Amino acid sequence: QVQLVESGGGLVQAGESLRLSCAASGRVFSIYAMGWYRQAPGKERELVGSITKDGRPTYLDSLKGRFTVSSDFTKSTVDLQMNSLKPEDTAVYYCNVVSYGPHIDWGQGTQVTVSS
Repeated sequence: QVQLVESGGGLVQAGESLRLSCAASGRVFSIYAMGWYRQAPGKERELVGSITKDGRPTYLDSLKGRFTVSSDFTKSTVDLQMNSLKPEDTAVYYCNVVSYGPHIDWGQGTQVTVSS
């Protein structure tokens, strides 16, 4: 099992940037993908972006160009850089890792609120 600790959420104004960080511990040797999901009130959880250990990224199409996922598998960390934030980006953001098995682990979530 992998434990995930997120940081960096908060309240920002539209147009500003925010960076989220996530650190994994535990059975990190088995991780092959790391990324971020988000869940807005009344909506389903959706993929924001993820990256595999061999460097293949996947993004929600509507976020390409504004959001960037970066990872360091040697340190078991994954960050999410969010630029030009919009009120509709308001959500709880969850760190996610996929390990061989497969097995999926989730962080506790961090709130991002974008005011207009």
